[in-house]
Amino acid sequence: MGRIRPFAAGFARFLSGRRDHSRGMYRATWTILPHPSEPSDEQRLRAGLLRGGGRSMVTGLWALRRHGLCQTPDPHQVHLLVPHQREVGSAGFALVERTTRLPNAVIRDGLPIAPVHRAVLDGARRIRDFDVVQGMLAEAVQRRRCTPEQLDRELSRGSQRGSAIPRRALQALLQGAESVAEADAWEVWKHSGLPAAEWNVSVFDRHGGFIAKPDAWCEDVAFAWEIDSRNYHEGGDHYATTLARNARYSAAGIVCLQTLPSRLRTEPAVVITELRDTYAAACARPRPPVTCRR
Repeated sequence: MGRIRPFAAGFARFLSGRRDHSRGMYRATWTILPHPSEPSDEQRLRAGLLRGGGRSMVTGLWALRRHGLCQTPDPHQVHLLVPHQREVGSAGFALVERTTRLPNAVIRDGLPIAPVHRAVLDGARRIRDFDVVQGMLAEAVQRRRCTPEQLDRELSRGSQRGSAIPRRALQALLQGAESVAEADAWEVWKHSGLPAAEWNVSVFDRHGGFIAKPDAWCEDVAFAWEIDSRNYHEGGDHYATTLARNARYSAAGIVCLQTLPSRLRTEPAVVITELRDTYAAACARPRPPVTCRR
């Protein structure tokens, strides 16, 4: 018969088992609920950790949610990291990953959670939708939960299985993009044939006054490219902020092109033509005395 193990303030049905080498048999381990309902998410997380044992931690999509990130698919499994020497496997809603590279856990609401740079890549390696993966990585970077360099190191050191999509999604972030829209813009710029741009650098006038932080910046001709969302920039204070930014660009002599994020995917060829034409216009006038700093 299976054993019964309580945890925390209640019980959750434990769906797992382990091999008893002394008897050559598979021994089930059970935890039960005191009522016939499905276990809650919290109970599933705690039951999974109970299965993983000491030093185990939650990673992947559930870990990202515990870190406060939301650009993730709904988690269907509790993804766990456990020490490599531990002989425990996946069962039911518990996805167990044995690893020789166990990170230091972060405690969130009393639960051990993998750090963001590890959790987001553990989750991304199991997702085949590029847009979803790019959104996950971009949110982690944009909200300053990890750096592109941390993600790059983790990709290099970790399992290469499932790494192709996150590696591709990471390229724009390594160049300075901080959002999905900026990553799309980076892809468009890459095919434009224009000189390499810098991303998210601060631009200052001749007196050291701050002008703006354009999405893309061409230092040689002082050309700024802004990816401006209609929903964001038409609302109240945001609209006024955008107008003030554009006024500073004009006063400093900076050529600026504004592009809607949706057009980066619906008409990239037209956007490339606009980029080339605007860059040519910037080349045709004397470069203004402005500087940029990262």
